[in-house]
Formats: sequence, structure tokens, C-alpha cells
Amino acid sequence: MKIKHNNVLGYFIETPATHADKMLSAPLSETFIHRQTTANQVRFTTVELSELETKILNAGHNALEIEKRLYSTLTRAVLDCSDKIFTTTRALSEMDLTAGFADLASFENWTRPLLSNGREFSITGGRHPVVEAALRGQGDSGFIANDCAFADSEAAAIWLLTGPNMSGKSTFLRQNALIALLAQSGSFVPATEAKLGIVSQLFSRVGASDDLARGRSTFMVEMVETAAILNQADDRAFVILDEIGRGTATWDGLSIAWATLEYLHETNRCRALFATHYHELTQLADTLKGVENATVAVKEWEGEVIFLHEVHKGAADRSYGVQVARLAGLPTSVVERARVVLEQLEKSDRDGGNTPKALIDDLPLFSAAPPPMPTPAKTSPALDRLSEIEPDSLSPREALDLIYELKKISASQ
Repeated sequence: MKIKHNNVLGYFIETPATHADKMLSAPLSETFIHRQTTANQVRFTTVELSELETKILNAGHNALEIEKRLYSTLTRAVLDCSDKIFTTTRALSEMDLTAGFADLASFENWTRPLLSNGREFSITGGRHPVVEAALRGQGDSGFIANDCAFADSEAAAIWLLTGPNMSGKSTFLRQNALIALLAQSGSFVPATEAKLGIVSQLFSRVGASDDLARGRSTFMVEMVETAAILNQADDRAFVILDEIGRGTATWDGLSIAWATLEYLHETNRCRALFATHYHELTQLADTLKGVENATVAVKEWEGEVIFLHEVHKGAADRSYGVQVARLAGLPTSVVERARVVLEQLEKSDRDGGNTPKALIDDLPLFSAAPPPMPTPAKTSPALDRLSEIEPDSLSPREALDLIYELKKISASQ
């Protein structure tokens, strides 16, 4: 005897057909109710089995009803205590945020900013918190801190920042925007000292991205974002703009950058950092009262470009693009060819300008240029001597003697 289930009969009792006569006769027929006969089996049910089947079929529905009832009770209890819950969660979130800020301020040596209702923007020894942490994690030298100061006046205050790629212009722009954001959110800031007038709006136009799905090129996205800034920024806003106009022809880009800078100065009258490779824009500092030139310092040594990452007043004389291309790993022949073309272009500009075809005709064929010869490695007795030194093992007297020794070696070369 077996108890089985199918979708037609539900639960039933099954016996072999050899026991059919016994199951269908009294007294078993009074307990077992016949349901079906097949070639080899006879199937029955009982009152108790039918009741059990009903309970099993209703169990899922009953369980769902219980769950709904418990959930409804819970939601009512939560709603009844909603004010207390919101107050508690808000307090916990503020504690979490404040503790996070305090941990950063202590561990990263941040300082408390001074906020005012004026328009001053004076940061001494400002740093980029993310870049600084990344450098420390890589074991590199410390982050080079820089100052940024605008006068506390109702006039526009704009720094026009020039300098080569890789020198730190974008980092300088973003670190000052982050400092302003952190200060107004209640945090200490990564700087030696910070005095900030309240910033009403924070705008940035940095990086390069496109939106091809909507038919927007990189340059179109750049112009849309620039338009949003020019149409919305007020005199209390802080704006950072990185390389406006770079996505189109040189003169078009220069014209757009020029007009954008004038509009920020004359109409928006906001505080702004404007990074550019268009050195022609530096002339605007002579005609626009609120515009100051600033540049990121670099140093050339034996044909190498050394980025000092120091921002100071003044304008860059050139962009060092060819040198940066060489640092990126472009083939030496490509870098040398670029250097030749650059010299011809600069000479043409100084001499009044040739037609493009005449300029191309004057340049030697790229294929005719011989492959560059490998440059023999330079040796230096002073550097060889330095490589033998273990600095941590030197006493002050030995270190002083070493300086004199190196000076003597250098003088003899």
C-alpha cells in the first residue's frame, strides 16, 4: 500500500490489483473510498487523507496571509516611530560624517578653514587630497603644495594658468575646487591655511568625453558644459575651466577661449581658474583688471624637462609638448621630426608666415631622414661615487667631507 499524488486525483492510496476484491468488500470498503482502477493498481482515498490534502493545499496561502499580517504590523510600528527613527538616523549619519572628517583632519594634517561672507579666496599650501594619498601609497616624494589667492573685492578674480602638460595644472584646478567644497561641507581642508568667502556655486569644465549616442562629439560636450557655466554662474561662484577650445581648429579654439575669458570677467564676474595652452591669452592680463597670469614651473636640464609642480605668478613661454611626447614613449624619429616641424612653424610665424604648401615644400622628407643613432650613455665620476654611498651610515662629518669630495670631482671634469 502506497500514498501517491498527481494533478488529477491529488493524494490517493494505491494497492496492487491483486488486492482489489479485498479492498472493495466490507469492512475495508467502509474506510477506503474507491477512486480509480487501472490495469495493475486500484486507487482509494479516505476522509482523513482528504482533510490532510485540504490542509496541505491551504498551507501556502495561510503562510502568505501570516507574512502579510506580520509585515503590516511591522510597517505600522515603524510609521508610528518614524519621527524618532529619522531623528536617530540623522544623528548617526552626522556622527559618522563628523568622525570621518575628524579622522581625515588628524591623519592627513588638514587645517580648519575660516569662512566669511566676503569674496576672498586665499589658500596657503593647498594640496590635492586624493593625489597626495596616491603618491604616499606609491612611496613617491611628497606632494608639492601651492598657494592660490584672489583679492577680496567685488571685481572679477581670474587666474589664467599656463604651463606644459604633465606639470600639474589640472591638479591645481581641482584641488582648489575640492578645498572650497570640503570647507563649506564642514570639513577641515588639505592646506596650511585657508580663508574663503562663501561660494554660491561650484562649476567645472575639465576632462574630455563624448556622448555619441546623442550625436554629441567631444567638442560639442565641451561647448555645452561651457555654455551652462556662462549662463548660470553668478559673482559668488567658483569656476574651474581646463583647456577650453582644444577640440577644434587652433584659431577657432583660441577665439572661443578668448571670448569665454572676457565673458567670465565682464558678465559673470566670478572667481575662476582658467588653464590653457593658448599663450596669446596671457595678453589679456594687461587689459582686464581682474585677470592675473600664473604658470607651473618647469626646468630644462641636458634636454630633459623636469616638472617642478610649483605654481607662481607669470606666464609660460611655451608648452613643451614635444618633450612630453618623448616622455610618453613616442619613437625617437617621430619626436625628432616633430621638433623639426615645430622649428619651421615657429620660424615661419616670426618671419611673417609662409603659405601651408610653401612650408611643406621647405621641410625635408620624413623618409629621407636617417634613423637616429643610439646615444651613448653618459658616465659621471661624481654619480659613480654617489652610487657607492649608503646615506644612512654617514655621520655629519663624513657627509660634509663627501660634499667636498664630490665638488672636487666635478671641478676636475
